[in-house]
Amino acid sequence: MEILRLQPAGLVVSPAFSHVAVVPPGATTIYVGGQNGVDETGAVVSADVAEQSVRAVDNASTALQAAGATLADVVQWTVLIAEDADLRAAYGAIAPRLATGGAPPLVTAARVAGLGVPGALIEVSAIAAVLTP
Repeated sequence: MEILRLQPAGLVVSPAFSHVAVVPPGATTIYVGGQNGVDETGAVVSADVAEQSVRAVDNASTALQAAGATLADVVQWTVLIAEDADLRAAYGAIAPRLATGGAPPLVTAARVAGLGVPGALIEVSAIAAVLTP
């Protein structure tokens, strides 16, 4: 059994994301809530969106590890970026890490007016699946 990430014919093919994911029965699903570019005290790590982006993915990775998963197990990412932040800098800093492993995961991205953490420019959340042996 494996988790299938598909790019069906008739839809745009991208190395950055897939369109469909099929998780087989018996897999453990792990949900990671929104992670910002903050340190362990909750302080925003930088005013730079690229640095915040890297830390947000690092924080998601830490949360995944606590549940027995890795970035490669992520089936879907949600990425929220503040409307005034540099999208290319943010995505450029994290894109290679979002698509670790084989076929890339599903990705939903949106520009937002603001985030819950003052000074935060990005927030990522993830859904991962781990196959049970």
